[in-house]
Amino acid sequence: MKKNILFVDDEPNILDGIKRMLRPFREAYDIRFCENGSRALELMGEQPADVVVSDMRMPGMDGAALLNHVQQDYPHAIRIMLTGQADDTAVLKTVTVAHQFLAKPCAPERLKEVLARATALHDRLTNGHLKNLVTGIGTLPSLPSVYAKLQETLKDPEASLDDVAAIIEQDMAMTAKLLQLVNSSFFGLYRKVDSPARAVKLLGLDTIKVLVLGIQIFSEFKAPGQKAALARLWQHSMAVAQCSKRIAMEASDNLDLINNSFIAGMLHDIGRLLLLSHLGKDYAEIIQTAEKQGIRLETEEAARLQTTHADIGAYLIGLWGFNGDIIEAIAFHHRMKELEADRLTAALAVHLADHYYYLRYPDQVVGKPPVLDTAYLERLGYAEASAEWMTQCQSLLETDDDQ
Repeated sequence: MKKNILFVDDEPNILDGIKRMLRPFREAYDIRFCENGSRALELMGEQPADVVVSDMRMPGMDGAALLNHVQQDYPHAIRIMLTGQADDTAVLKTVTVAHQFLAKPCAPERLKEVLARATALHDRLTNGHLKNLVTGIGTLPSLPSVYAKLQETLKDPEASLDDVAAIIEQDMAMTAKLLQLVNSSFFGLYRKVDSPARAVKLLGLDTIKVLVLGIQIFSEFKAPGQKAALARLWQHSMAVAQCSKRIAMEASDNLDLINNSFIAGMLHDIGRLLLLSHLGKDYAEIIQTAEKQGIRLETEEAARLQTTHADIGAYLIGLWGFNGDIIEAIAFHHRMKELEADRLTAALAVHLADHYYYLRYPDQVVGKPPVLDTAYLERLGYAEASAEWMTQCQSLLETDDDQ
């Protein structure tokens, strides 16, 4: 079935250029064009689009307002902002409603790549309710103690960028949202930023203050009865991030692999955060069933939700424009045999780190612990090395326990 894409821009020349650019894809996509937000909403009412690509500055209803309407009324739609004129304040207005940002003029290959990826994501989740839930999300909640510390630090006139970065890089929701923003094409960076600390320094303290204190890009986790589960998830994610990075550093001097392994480790269970914060008691029942029956959490998730936290997390991070290595790590860290690779990847680093964590802390397992894919390790020739990596990670975890 063709995916429906709607382009909205008040400049006819821009729309004509996009029409010409995408003409070869008429068999793959059903593409519509209009010149203002009001008409776009009329077209959405007639036939909801799978992807909406909107200019920012338009007379009447601007792109931020349009995408806000789309987010509320058509949560399944992937929302992309295409702009070349908006100032920083205008762009920041859209950070909780746009999944991705593209700068004008957008290179044809870049636009085609983003559209192909966005439309492919629609087939990743088959549960319509969950697809609407994930696609409709603008931000995710943070650990209350971390959120409070960040608010306090930003109000301190003596606070430095390093102080702020040290807090943000401790939280998976903050890290994901900040990297989504700083890696958008709007900022015109020549390479991906894969460090929360680097992202903070690029944006600057004033912008971070606007995002956190003004626009409130981050929020506090408030689900009743679930804060203890969030604290355990936070501890697990931080530890897996550190171990994944250590494994990558032991195996390679490839900085992209090392940084991707750290970010993927931190975000590998972001799907669980989403489910904890938005499904509440229903997800708590899934966790309780897995624990009582001694089965894998993903098994019970699949039975109840027709998907798993890994696929949900990968879907969200894909929407937010993260690179393929990180998306793969989130999606496949529990099922490595489905990932075709002939080398160490961020996915394998996370798979190992996740296993090592639960060996060290068996009381933290929900249901049955994840199984190490020894056949996969042997096929790639890492059977012996993985034993040394486990020793390194156990030492790292012990050091964290002592602090």
